Amino acid sequence: MADTTEVVIVGGGAAGCSVAYFLALAGVKSTIIEREGVASQASGFSAGGLNPLQGTGIPGPLSEVAMESYLLHQDLFPTLNETTGVDYEWRIISLIKAAFEQEDLPELQETFDTFTAAEGFGAEMVDPAQLQDLEPRISSAVAKAVVARGNVSLDSYKYTLALVQAAEKMGTSLRSGTVQGIERSNGRVTGVLIDGGVLHCDTLVMATGPWTRIAEPWLGAYVPVDPLKGEILRMELPGGPLGYDISGGGGSLHPKPDGLVWCGTTEEWRGYDKSTTESARQYIVKGAVKLLPEMAQARLVLHTACLRPVTPDWLPIIGRTPGLDNAYLATGAGKKGILLSPAIGKAIADQITQGGTELSVGEFDPARFASPLA
Repeated sequence: MADTTEVVIVGGGAAGCSVAYFLALAGVKSTIIEREGVASQASGFSAGGLNPLQGTGIPGPLSEVAMESYLLHQDLFPTLNETTGVDYEWRIISLIKAAFEQEDLPELQETFDTFTAAEGFGAEMVDPAQLQDLEPRISSAVAKAVVARGNVSLDSYKYTLALVQAAEKMGTSLRSGTVQGIERSNGRVTGVLIDGGVLHCDTLVMATGPWTRIAEPWLGAYVPVDPLKGEILRMELPGGPLGYDISGGGGSLHPKPDGLVWCGTTEEWRGYDKSTTESARQYIVKGAVKLLPEMAQARLVLHTACLRPVTPDWLPIIGRTPGLDNAYLATGAGKKGILLSPAIGKAIADQITQGGTELSVGEFDPARFASPLA
Protein backbone atom coordinates (compact mmCIF):
# COMPACT_ATOMS: atom_id res chain seq x y z
CA MET A 1 0.00 0.00 0.00
CA ALA A 2 1.40 3.40 -0.98
CA ASP A 3 2.38 5.71 1.87
CA THR A 4 1.24 8.82 -0.02
CA THR A 5 -2.01 9.81 -1.69
CA GLU A 6 -3.40 13.05 -3.05
CA VAL A 7 -6.57 13.05 -0.93
CA VAL A 8 -7.51 10.94 2.07
CA ILE A 9 -11.26 10.50 2.57
CA VAL A 10 -12.16 9.09 5.96
CA GLY A 11 -15.50 7.30 5.70
CA GLY A 12 -16.97 4.97 3.10
CA GLY A 13 -20.60 6.03 3.22
CA ALA A 14 -22.50 7.80 0.46
CA ALA A 15 -20.91 11.19 1.23
CA GLY A 16 -17.33 9.91 1.22
CA CYS A 17 -17.80 7.76 -1.87
CA SER A 18 -19.45 10.66 -3.67
CA VAL A 19 -16.48 12.91 -2.88
CA ALA A 20 -14.15 10.23 -4.25
CA TYR A 21 -16.22 9.87 -7.41
CA PHE A 22 -16.33 13.57 -8.23
CA LEU A 23 -12.64 13.98 -7.40
CA ALA A 24 -11.86 11.12 -9.78
CA LEU A 25 -13.90 12.81 -12.51
CA ALA A 26 -11.66 15.84 -12.00
CA GLY A 27 -8.54 13.71 -12.34
CA VAL A 28 -7.68 13.63 -8.62
CA LYS A 29 -6.87 10.28 -7.05
CA SER A 30 -7.98 9.65 -3.51
CA THR A 31 -7.87 6.94 -0.89
CA ILE A 32 -11.03 6.10 1.04
CA ILE A 33 -10.36 4.73 4.51
CA GLU A 34 -13.24 2.71 5.91
CA ARG A 35 -13.08 0.61 9.07
CA GLU A 36 -16.11 -1.66 8.56
CA GLY A 37 -16.88 -1.73 4.84
CA VAL A 38 -18.46 0.54 2.24
CA ALA A 39 -22.04 1.53 3.14
CA SER A 40 -21.84 -0.44 6.38
CA GLN A 41 -23.61 2.30 8.35
CA ALA A 42 -26.64 4.50 7.58
CA SER A 43 -25.91 4.66 3.83
CA GLY A 44 -26.52 0.93 3.60
CA PHE A 45 -29.76 0.92 5.59
CA SER A 46 -31.60 4.01 4.36
CA ALA A 47 -35.00 3.53 2.77
CA GLY A 48 -33.56 5.30 -0.28
CA GLY A 49 -36.34 7.81 -0.91
CA LEU A 50 -35.39 10.98 -2.80
CA ASN A 51 -37.85 13.78 -2.06
CA PRO A 52 -36.27 17.18 -2.75
CA LEU A 53 -39.46 19.11 -1.95
CA GLN A 54 -40.09 18.23 1.69
CA GLY A 55 -38.24 17.61 4.93
CA THR A 56 -36.36 19.54 7.57
CA GLY A 57 -35.00 22.70 5.97
CA ILE A 58 -37.31 22.38 2.94
CA PRO A 59 -38.74 24.85 2.13
CA GLY A 60 -35.88 26.84 3.56
CA PRO A 61 -32.09 26.71 3.45
CA LEU A 62 -31.95 23.20 1.98
CA SER A 63 -34.37 23.85 -0.88
CA GLU A 64 -31.91 24.84 -3.60
CA VAL A 65 -29.22 22.28 -2.90
CA ALA A 66 -31.81 19.53 -2.44
CA MET A 67 -33.11 20.12 -5.97
CA GLU A 68 -29.58 20.49 -7.35
CA SER A 69 -28.67 17.16 -5.81
CA TYR A 70 -31.86 15.52 -7.09
CA LEU A 71 -30.91 16.60 -10.62
CA LEU A 72 -27.38 15.27 -10.13
CA HIS A 73 -28.95 11.96 -9.12
CA GLN A 74 -30.86 11.89 -12.41
CA ASP A 75 -27.61 12.19 -14.35
CA LEU A 76 -25.74 9.74 -12.14
CA PHE A 77 -27.94 6.69 -12.52
CA PRO A 78 -27.42 5.96 -16.23
CA THR A 79 -23.73 6.86 -15.95
CA LEU A 80 -23.01 4.70 -12.91
CA ASN A 81 -25.12 1.86 -14.24
CA GLU A 82 -23.22 1.83 -17.54
CA THR A 83 -19.82 2.22 -15.88
CA THR A 84 -20.21 -0.39 -13.15
CA GLY A 85 -23.10 -2.62 -14.18
CA VAL A 86 -24.65 -2.02 -10.75
CA ASP A 87 -28.41 -1.59 -10.99
CA TYR A 88 -29.33 0.28 -7.85
CA GLU A 89 -33.02 0.18 -8.71
CA TRP A 90 -33.58 3.86 -9.49
CA ARG A 91 -37.27 4.42 -10.21
CA ILE A 92 -39.86 7.15 -10.07
CA ILE A 93 -42.50 6.33 -7.49
CA SER A 94 -45.61 8.23 -6.48
CA LEU A 95 -46.42 9.01 -2.86
CA ILE A 96 -49.84 8.66 -1.29
CA LYS A 97 -49.97 11.00 1.69
CA ALA A 98 -53.01 10.18 3.81
CA ALA A 99 -54.95 12.32 6.27
CA PHE A 100 -57.01 10.65 8.98
CA GLU A 101 -58.17 13.74 10.88
CA GLN A 102 -59.34 17.25 9.99
CA GLU A 103 -56.22 18.69 11.60
CA ASP A 104 -54.10 16.79 9.05
CA LEU A 105 -55.71 18.56 6.08
CA PRO A 106 -53.53 21.73 6.08
CA GLU A 107 -50.40 19.58 5.76
CA LEU A 108 -52.08 17.67 2.95
CA GLN A 109 -52.87 20.92 1.16
CA GLU A 110 -49.27 22.04 1.60
CA THR A 111 -48.03 18.82 -0.04
CA PHE A 112 -50.45 19.33 -2.92
CA ASP A 113 -49.37 22.94 -3.43
CA THR A 114 -45.66 22.07 -3.23
CA PHE A 115 -45.78 19.25 -5.76
CA THR A 116 -48.03 21.04 -8.23
CA ALA A 117 -45.78 24.13 -8.19
CA ALA A 118 -42.50 22.27 -8.83
CA GLU A 119 -41.37 21.60 -12.39
CA GLY A 120 -41.28 17.89 -13.15
CA PHE A 121 -43.56 17.03 -10.24
CA GLY A 122 -47.32 16.93 -9.80
CA ALA A 123 -50.14 16.05 -7.44
CA GLU A 124 -53.85 15.39 -7.19
CA MET A 125 -56.29 15.33 -4.29
CA VAL A 126 -58.30 12.14 -3.97
CA ASP A 127 -61.32 11.24 -1.87
CA PRO A 128 -61.72 7.88 -0.08
CA ALA A 129 -63.48 6.24 -3.03
CA GLN A 130 -60.75 7.28 -5.47
CA LEU A 131 -58.13 6.16 -2.99
CA GLN A 132 -59.67 2.71 -2.77
CA ASP A 133 -59.48 2.46 -6.56
CA LEU A 134 -55.75 3.21 -6.40
CA GLU A 135 -54.97 0.82 -3.54
CA PRO A 136 -57.91 -1.16 -2.07
CA ARG A 137 -55.88 -2.23 0.96
CA ILE A 138 -55.49 1.30 2.33
CA SER A 139 -57.47 1.92 5.51
CA SER A 140 -61.06 3.04 5.05
CA ALA A 141 -60.46 5.48 7.91
CA VAL A 142 -58.44 7.77 5.63
CA ALA A 143 -60.49 10.95 5.14
CA LYS A 144 -58.55 12.39 2.22
CA ALA A 145 -55.23 11.92 0.46
CA VAL A 146 -52.79 13.48 -1.96
CA VAL A 147 -51.09 11.49 -4.68
CA ALA A 148 -47.75 13.25 -5.23
CA ARG A 149 -45.69 12.40 -8.31
CA GLY A 150 -41.99 12.83 -9.03
CA ASN A 151 -40.15 11.31 -6.07
CA VAL A 152 -37.51 8.65 -6.63
CA SER A 153 -36.72 5.41 -4.84
CA LEU A 154 -33.36 3.64 -5.00
CA ASP A 155 -31.33 1.00 -3.18
CA SER A 156 -28.98 3.11 -1.08
CA TYR A 157 -26.51 0.28 -0.45
CA LYS A 158 -26.13 -0.54 -4.14
CA TYR A 159 -25.99 3.18 -4.99
CA THR A 160 -23.04 3.68 -2.66
CA LEU A 161 -21.32 0.60 -4.11
CA ALA A 162 -21.82 1.98 -7.61
CA LEU A 163 -20.18 5.28 -6.60
CA VAL A 164 -17.11 3.61 -5.15
CA GLN A 165 -16.75 1.11 -7.98
CA ALA A 166 -16.92 3.89 -10.57
CA ALA A 167 -14.35 5.88 -8.59
CA GLU A 168 -12.06 2.86 -8.35
CA LYS A 169 -12.14 2.47 -12.13
CA MET A 170 -10.73 6.01 -12.31
CA GLY A 171 -7.92 5.42 -9.83
CA THR A 172 -9.48 5.73 -6.37
CA SER A 173 -8.14 3.34 -3.73
CA LEU A 174 -10.15 1.75 -0.95
CA ARG A 175 -8.30 0.91 2.25
CA SER A 176 -9.60 -0.94 5.28
CA GLY A 177 -8.47 0.44 8.62
CA THR A 178 -9.12 2.77 11.51
CA VAL A 179 -7.81 6.32 11.55
CA GLN A 180 -6.35 7.18 14.94
CA GLY A 181 -5.36 10.79 14.36
CA ILE A 182 -3.75 13.18 11.93
CA GLU A 183 -0.40 14.86 11.46
CA ARG A 184 -0.40 18.65 11.09
CA SER A 185 2.19 21.27 10.19
CA ASN A 186 1.81 25.03 9.67
CA GLY A 187 -1.97 24.96 9.47
CA ARG A 188 -2.11 22.00 7.11
CA VAL A 189 -2.82 18.30 7.44
CA THR A 190 0.17 16.30 6.22
CA GLY A 191 -1.05 12.78 6.89
CA VAL A 192 -3.35 10.47 8.80
CA LEU A 193 -2.34 7.95 11.44
CA ILE A 194 -3.68 4.54 10.51
CA ASP A 195 -2.91 1.12 11.95
CA GLY A 196 0.43 2.12 13.38
CA GLY A 197 1.63 3.97 10.28
CA VAL A 198 1.19 7.26 8.47
CA LEU A 199 -0.57 7.80 5.16
CA HIS A 200 0.70 11.13 3.84
CA CYS A 201 -1.70 13.30 1.88
CA ASP A 202 -2.15 16.71 0.29
CA THR A 203 -5.78 17.03 1.44
CA LEU A 204 -8.05 15.44 4.05
CA VAL A 205 -11.83 14.96 3.86
CA MET A 206 -13.71 13.82 6.94
CA ALA A 207 -16.91 12.06 5.86
CA THR A 208 -17.43 10.19 9.10
CA GLY A 209 -21.13 10.81 9.69
CA PRO A 210 -22.19 10.65 13.35
CA TRP A 211 -18.64 9.74 14.39
CA THR A 212 -17.23 13.10 13.26
CA ARG A 213 -16.89 14.41 16.82
CA ILE A 214 -14.02 11.95 17.28
CA ALA A 215 -12.00 14.19 14.98
CA GLU A 216 -12.56 17.42 16.94
CA PRO A 217 -9.23 17.24 18.82
CA TRP A 218 -7.43 16.23 15.63
CA LEU A 219 -8.81 19.16 13.66
CA GLY A 220 -8.82 21.63 16.53
CA ALA A 221 -12.38 22.57 15.64
CA TYR A 222 -15.89 22.21 17.02
CA VAL A 223 -17.96 19.86 14.84
CA PRO A 224 -21.36 19.30 16.49
CA VAL A 225 -22.64 16.17 14.78
CA ASP A 226 -24.59 13.69 16.90
CA PRO A 227 -26.15 10.28 16.17
CA LEU A 228 -29.92 10.06 15.70
CA LYS A 229 -30.98 6.44 15.86
CA GLY A 230 -33.57 5.18 13.39
CA GLU A 231 -35.11 1.72 13.02
CA ILE A 232 -36.79 0.20 9.96
CA LEU A 233 -38.73 -3.04 9.44
CA ARG A 234 -38.57 -4.94 6.16
CA MET A 235 -41.88 -6.76 5.82
CA GLU A 236 -43.40 -9.27 3.42
CA LEU A 237 -46.97 -8.18 2.74
CA PRO A 238 -49.55 -10.79 1.69
CA GLY A 239 -51.58 -10.08 -1.41
CA GLY A 240 -48.98 -8.71 -3.77
CA PRO A 241 -46.68 -5.68 -3.88
CA LEU A 242 -47.65 -2.07 -3.31
CA GLY A 243 -47.41 0.42 -6.15
CA TYR A 244 -46.96 3.56 -4.04
CA ASP A 245 -45.02 4.95 -1.14
CA ILE A 246 -47.64 5.61 1.54
CA SER A 247 -47.37 7.84 4.59
CA GLY A 248 -49.60 9.40 7.21
CA GLY A 249 -50.97 8.81 10.67
CA GLY A 250 -47.53 8.14 12.10
CA GLY A 251 -46.59 5.44 9.60
CA SER A 252 -44.66 5.18 6.35
CA LEU A 253 -44.48 2.35 3.82
CA HIS A 254 -41.86 2.06 1.09
CA PRO A 255 -42.29 -0.83 -1.39
CA LYS A 256 -39.16 -2.27 -2.98
CA PRO A 257 -38.69 -4.11 -6.30
CA ASP A 258 -38.11 -7.41 -4.48
CA GLY A 259 -41.66 -7.21 -3.10
CA LEU A 260 -40.73 -6.27 0.46
CA VAL A 261 -42.18 -3.21 2.15
CA TRP A 262 -39.81 -1.10 4.25
CA CYS A 263 -41.72 0.36 7.18
CA GLY A 264 -40.45 3.19 9.29
CA THR A 265 -39.21 4.85 11.08
CA THR A 266 -38.15 5.96 14.55
CA GLU A 267 -36.10 8.91 15.79
CA GLU A 268 -34.30 8.48 19.11
CA TRP A 269 -31.28 10.06 20.78
CA ARG A 270 -29.57 6.92 22.08
CA GLY A 271 -25.90 7.75 21.62
CA TYR A 272 -24.10 5.13 19.57
CA ASP A 273 -26.52 2.31 20.41
CA LYS A 274 -27.44 0.52 17.17
CA SER A 275 -29.41 -2.33 18.71
CA THR A 276 -32.93 -3.03 17.51
CA THR A 277 -35.72 -2.90 20.07
CA GLU A 278 -39.10 -4.48 20.58
CA SER A 279 -40.61 -1.10 21.46
CA ALA A 280 -39.52 0.31 18.09
CA ARG A 281 -40.93 -2.74 16.29
CA GLN A 282 -44.30 -2.27 17.98
CA TYR A 283 -44.33 1.46 17.22
CA ILE A 284 -43.54 0.95 13.54
CA VAL A 285 -46.04 -1.88 13.12
CA LYS A 286 -48.77 0.24 14.75
CA GLY A 287 -48.21 3.01 12.21
CA ALA A 288 -48.05 0.57 9.31
CA VAL A 289 -51.28 -1.18 10.32
CA LYS A 290 -53.07 2.15 10.67
CA LEU A 291 -52.29 2.86 7.02
CA LEU A 292 -52.74 -0.66 5.72
CA PRO A 293 -54.64 -3.03 8.06
CA GLU A 294 -53.25 -6.06 6.21
CA MET A 295 -49.81 -5.17 7.56
CA ALA A 296 -50.95 -6.92 10.74
CA GLN A 297 -50.47 -10.20 8.83
CA ALA A 298 -47.17 -9.18 7.24
CA ARG A 299 -44.10 -11.28 7.99
CA LEU A 300 -41.06 -9.56 9.48
CA VAL A 301 -38.05 -10.32 7.29
CA LEU A 302 -35.45 -7.98 8.78
CA HIS A 303 -35.31 -5.37 11.53
CA THR A 304 -32.48 -2.84 11.18
CA ALA A 305 -31.17 0.17 13.04
CA CYS A 306 -28.70 2.85 12.00
CA LEU A 307 -27.37 6.22 13.14
CA ARG A 308 -27.97 9.41 11.15
CA PRO A 309 -25.57 12.35 11.54
CA VAL A 310 -27.48 15.39 12.82
CA THR A 311 -26.30 18.92 13.60
CA PRO A 312 -27.96 21.41 16.00
CA ASP A 313 -29.69 23.19 13.09
CA TRP A 314 -30.40 19.94 11.20
CA LEU A 315 -28.38 21.20 8.23
CA PRO A 316 -25.27 19.55 6.77
CA ILE A 317 -21.67 20.62 7.27
CA ILE A 318 -19.95 21.02 3.90
CA GLY A 319 -16.66 22.79 3.36
CA ARG A 320 -13.19 23.61 4.61
CA THR A 321 -12.42 23.23 8.31
CA PRO A 322 -11.63 26.55 10.01
CA GLY A 323 -7.97 26.78 10.96
CA LEU A 324 -6.75 24.23 8.43
CA ASP A 325 -6.03 25.04 4.80
CA ASN A 326 -6.52 21.55 3.39
CA ALA A 327 -9.05 19.74 5.59
CA TYR A 328 -12.71 19.48 4.62
CA LEU A 329 -15.89 18.26 6.30
CA ALA A 330 -18.67 16.38 4.49
CA THR A 331 -21.13 15.32 7.15
CA GLY A 332 -24.32 16.10 9.07
CA ALA A 333 -26.91 15.48 6.34
CA GLY A 334 -29.32 13.88 8.82
CA LYS A 335 -32.23 12.07 7.17
CA LYS A 336 -31.37 13.52 3.74
CA GLY A 337 -27.96 11.88 3.37
CA ILE A 338 -28.69 9.83 0.26
CA LEU A 339 -30.54 12.68 -1.46
CA LEU A 340 -27.78 15.21 -0.71
CA SER A 341 -24.78 12.95 -1.33
CA PRO A 342 -24.15 13.93 -4.99
CA ALA A 343 -24.20 17.64 -4.13
CA ILE A 344 -21.99 17.08 -1.09
CA GLY A 345 -19.50 15.09 -3.15
CA LYS A 346 -19.38 17.54 -6.04
CA ALA A 347 -19.21 20.60 -3.78
CA ILE A 348 -16.24 19.24 -1.83
CA ALA A 349 -14.50 18.11 -5.04
CA ASP A 350 -15.07 21.54 -6.58
CA GLN A 351 -13.69 23.30 -3.51
CA ILE A 352 -10.58 21.11 -3.51
CA THR A 353 -9.89 21.39 -7.24
CA GLN A 354 -11.27 24.84 -8.08
CA GLY A 355 -11.35 26.72 -4.79
CA GLY A 356 -15.14 27.03 -4.86
CA THR A 357 -18.39 25.60 -6.20
CA GLU A 358 -21.50 26.84 -7.96
CA LEU A 359 -23.70 24.56 -5.87
CA SER A 360 -25.82 26.21 -3.16
CA VAL A 361 -23.85 25.09 -0.12
CA GLY A 362 -22.68 28.43 1.29
CA GLU A 363 -25.01 28.25 4.29
CA PHE A 364 -23.51 24.92 5.33
CA ASP A 365 -19.95 26.13 5.83
CA PRO A 366 -18.33 24.53 8.91
CA ALA A 367 -17.43 28.03 10.12
CA ARG A 368 -21.01 28.53 11.36
CA PHE A 369 -20.12 26.16 14.20
CA ALA A 370 -16.43 25.52 14.16
CA SER A 371 -14.16 28.22 15.44
CA PRO A 372 -10.65 26.77 15.92
CA LEU A 373 -10.16 25.29 19.37
CA ALA A 374 -7.18 26.31 21.46
